[in-house]
Amino acid sequence: MEEKLIREALLAREYSYAPYSHYLVGAALLTGEDIIVTGSNIENASYGATNCAERTAFFKAVSEGIHSFSMIAIAGGPENEPKDHLSGFAFPCGICRQVMREFCDPDTFRVIVARSVEDYQVYTLSDLLPESFGPDHLS
Repeated sequence: MEEKLIREALLAREYSYAPYSHYLVGAALLTGEDIIVTGSNIENASYGATNCAERTAFFKAVSEGIHSFSMIAIAGGPENEPKDHLSGFAFPCGICRQVMREFCDPDTFRVIVARSVEDYQVYTLSDLLPESFGPDHLS
């Protein structure tokens, strides 16, 4: 399933709207029902209104009533790179990590960062956001 998610993230990257940074990111989010929801980064001239690929995927899913997730694959890099083999890993930003924490168990949710289908790394959300603050702290 990891390789399929990476392929979907690489494809989603092609739908990025990044006229300012020219850095294209795609994400493929696997739901608890084994549905894949994709997202790409969407920039805005007012930079604060920009949305990351990961949040785009999460917000699409949640807006459709989906609240259970098991993993996400993220692939990103400069727009002039080959579509199937990127030069580096695109880790999720802090805001995206916090959005993941809102909906996912940090110890079981997996985050895949990929350069290609063959070259990727897998982390838990706890690895990327240790000692996190989440909804369980407000109960």
